[in-house]
Amino acid sequence: MSSSHFDITRRHIVLGGLGAAGLSAFGPRFALAQGRAETLLVVQELGPNSLDMQGVGSNQTVNGLAWNCYDRLLSYAAKTLPDGTTSYDRATLAPELAESWEVAADGLSCTFKLRKDATFHDGTPVTAKDVKWSFDRAVSVGGFPTFQMSAGSLEKPEQFVVVDDHTFRIDYIRKDKMLLFNVAVVVPFVINSELAKKNATTEDPWALAWLKNNEAGGGAYKVESWKAGTETILSRFDNWKCGPLPKIKRIIARDIPSAGTRRAMLERGDADLSSGFAPRDFDQLIKEGKVKVTGVPIPNALWYVALNTAKPPFDNVKLRQAIAWAMPYEQIQASAFFGRAVPMYGGASEATKPVWPQPFPYITDLDKAKALMKEAGLEGLETTLSLDAGTATVGEPTAILIQENLAKIGIKAAIDKIPGANWRTTLNKKELPMALNRFSGWLDYPEYYFYWNFHGRNSIFNISSYQSKEMDALIDKARFTEDAAEYEATVKAFITLCMREVPVVPLNQPIHDVAMQKPVSGYEFWFHREPDYRQFVKG
Repeated sequence: MSSSHFDITRRHIVLGGLGAAGLSAFGPRFALAQGRAETLLVVQELGPNSLDMQGVGSNQTVNGLAWNCYDRLLSYAAKTLPDGTTSYDRATLAPELAESWEVAADGLSCTFKLRKDATFHDGTPVTAKDVKWSFDRAVSVGGFPTFQMSAGSLEKPEQFVVVDDHTFRIDYIRKDKMLLFNVAVVVPFVINSELAKKNATTEDPWALAWLKNNEAGGGAYKVESWKAGTETILSRFDNWKCGPLPKIKRIIARDIPSAGTRRAMLERGDADLSSGFAPRDFDQLIKEGKVKVTGVPIPNALWYVALNTAKPPFDNVKLRQAIAWAMPYEQIQASAFFGRAVPMYGGASEATKPVWPQPFPYITDLDKAKALMKEAGLEGLETTLSLDAGTATVGEPTAILIQENLAKIGIKAAIDKIPGANWRTTLNKKELPMALNRFSGWLDYPEYYFYWNFHGRNSIFNISSYQSKEMDALIDKARFTEDAAEYEATVKAFITLCMREVPVVPLNQPIHDVAMQKPVSGYEFWFHREPDYRQFVKG
């Protein structure tokens, strides 16, 4: 969950720490020795900082590790996008650990039949008690995982029932169209419960300390070795039963903070796959054509400026509207994002469709902005604009352009770069006046995004601290209504309210770009934006 579900970036690891052996590991001799067609060499800016994505402070790449090393009851089917890229299909569920599932006639429970041949990596059979323990953990550990589960009305252990060794049931608190789709996101992964419980303590009943450094899954890959900040190696679990056995036997993912070094390795053929480059780099890679680039607009995602509505001066809606009219949207799009994003400005004054994201009505109009500043009585305002230093490649030029335009309407905004490792913790305090941020919602529903970002339950991602009983009522109605016309009207109403209240100023919808060698195929875009190694083939 996207902000971009814990986008944390670290830049202080230097290449010198890899040593000559580390760099030569990506050379041709190594590739031939390992069997090039069966090994995928990945270079990434930052690898996992934990092996447990439910743990506090786990970063973005931990989601990918969980996706590949653990199974979930359900997954999503695949579809082909207009450009030929394979993507998950947000509307169609598919079996994974559960070979079948059935919703009760009254719509208030779902029974899952588990595969009888599935085992964990240590050979232990997977049973319904493992599923229950895993779901109990997800709703009990607190923080992001528990809030994520609640987004699909998965809220308490009593909902999760072991019927027999291979039958598991979820009892619903209420009818919720997102419930089963939420079962297929990253959070409710199935853990080897006996192994975890052996390493739990009275103070740590969910084995958070142990699972941070140990993997206890049954997914298509297992962790062969992990050196935080340096390298993660995954090897194929040859006894995996929850899908076709992957073609790639080994994943070697090396942490290379320097984008220039990663790009050079790709262009030399010393690495197979990388992402996280600046838009300028992807623009050049596409034009040069040495490697292939696939780019997908991230569903339910925005780059935006959050305004702290809980504290003066940004509790003043006219000030927030003034800032929305002052943003240099086109300059940001051209010179910070190089067109590798979908514009979210210049739309109608009210929501025209029940879809999110959609363009807000604001454009760059400094006269309107100045008039609103005068009405608000806030000329000569001094404040700060904060950004994650880990996103500086696009964040810094964006912040500078915003700073320049705000100065034109009488706002002096100092730019505050916060280290990536501290960004999420700082946002959670909800004290920043203005913050440049990116958020993507795993479930592609407008009400899901709004539940995370603008609901009065005040999740960790509501960094504007926005509170509105009118907004809460609209979000809740959209979540639970079964009437299609009422749903559409309600979604348009809460988007229109957001356009008027401006707790955030949308800039654009990001595109997720991935660069890979031409013989690599099988890339599939997922809502969590991490590679699904189960699909890759090297020809």
